Amino acid sequence: MRDDLRHKLSRRAFMGGTAGTLANVAAATMMGGDGLRTHGLTDHKPRAKRVIYLDMAGAPPQLDMFDYKPKLMELDGTLCPKEFFEGRRLAFTKGHPKLLAPPHPFVRMGERGHQVSALLPHFSSIIDDVALIHSMHTDEFNHAQADLLMQTGKNQPGQASMGSWVNWGLGTENQDLPGFVVLSSGSADPTGGSSLWSSGFLPSSYQGVRCRSVGEPILYVSNPAGVDTSVRRRTLDALRRINTQEHEAVGDPEIEARIDQFELAYRMQTTVPEVMDISRESNDVLEEYGATPGQSSFANNCLLARRLSESGVRFIQLYDWGWDIHGTNAGDDLIDSFPQKCLEVDRPIAALIRDLKQRGLLEDTLVIWGGEFGRTSMNEERNGSTKLGRDHHPDAFTMWMAGGGVKPGISYGATDELGYFIAEDPVHVRDLQATILHLLGLNPHELSFPYLGLQQRLIGPTEAPKVIHNILT
Repeated sequence: MRDDLRHKLSRRAFMGGTAGTLANVAAATMMGGDGLRTHGLTDHKPRAKRVIYLDMAGAPPQLDMFDYKPKLMELDGTLCPKEFFEGRRLAFTKGHPKLLAPPHPFVRMGERGHQVSALLPHFSSIIDDVALIHSMHTDEFNHAQADLLMQTGKNQPGQASMGSWVNWGLGTENQDLPGFVVLSSGSADPTGGSSLWSSGFLPSSYQGVRCRSVGEPILYVSNPAGVDTSVRRRTLDALRRINTQEHEAVGDPEIEARIDQFELAYRMQTTVPEVMDISRESNDVLEEYGATPGQSSFANNCLLARRLSESGVRFIQLYDWGWDIHGTNAGDDLIDSFPQKCLEVDRPIAALIRDLKQRGLLEDTLVIWGGEFGRTSMNEERNGSTKLGRDHHPDAFTMWMAGGGVKPGISYGATDELGYFIAEDPVHVRDLQATILHLLGLNPHELSFPYLGLQQRLIGPTEAPKVIHNILT
């Protein structure tokens, strides 16, 4: 490798050649944003310091939860309009499907009387803190591609995830913990796999660290048998010397990232077990969340999200699988499976928002809830199934946000009277990404990283993505 190319690839040279260093970015963040601004940061004051992203993997049915449509109730069981399927590609639905009304009742909640599924009774306690976005849409209708587009900005693996972008741009507030933590629950992982929390082309030290609520919080972070802290320290010192020599010889920035990861793992040996131990919480708090120490559950992960946010983790992602409600059997239908999923998440989500608010954390913590796309207004009836379920639908779905500079208690955007097409204020996935970065004090159009001859961005290459200012305080 030529010496000039080594210099260009060197992480130290890269940081020295920009407006400031990543260390300056982290320092500026920890000082409340008054320090040196660097590439990707703007002059506007950040409204959020951290993100808790509640990802309902599999795509929850918005028409059965938050997007109430009286006309759909009226026309339940009738043939849907032909424009719903003619000239359009549906994932599984065949023939001329019938409209499907929600099989569970809706109730009014909050000061503005939002209609929400009666399967979410605890949501009534936080509805006035939430901004519902009914006009989300995406470009993908298969899970993995939609997952990737939502979390990385592209529909293929190898990209940097949203959490990694935020971690790279802002750093962590606690040098003894990862800046980006991933927790999962449900019967499976999201279909996008670990690419959803990958650092992609960013230095690998900014990837998401997956933690567990049962057993060892992070696999292999503890010392093996016969190795104590002093031995581990001497080993890491020796590895640092070897890696430093290699870095000086070849200039690969990943070598420095490797050193950083080893050192972080060493520091995490003390901090992670303490933060991840929810048995330290009072019985009242555990009961509020419905959490049980020593078990794996979405409730436990919500409580861990609060503890991690308190401890300075910048981006906390909770994946909960089980929302792929097709109606092919009792394990994925609206009558048997869907109420159980609502029961599992309703109480802990409401407890998380109330807890953050009570502790003064909600005002600078951005909480996001949603899936990778929506669900159709028709019953899928795959292969003649008599169960009730809905097919994938990229053209209209609901997400919500709370805290961190978002207007509380509002409803933004709207779908048509059957909930199939967007009627007002469309919000693309990239608009959501731009809004999240903006709330964190990052300029979504300037936050970029050189890779493959291009300035890569989370929001993609065009200027079309826009911040949704109407939902911000």
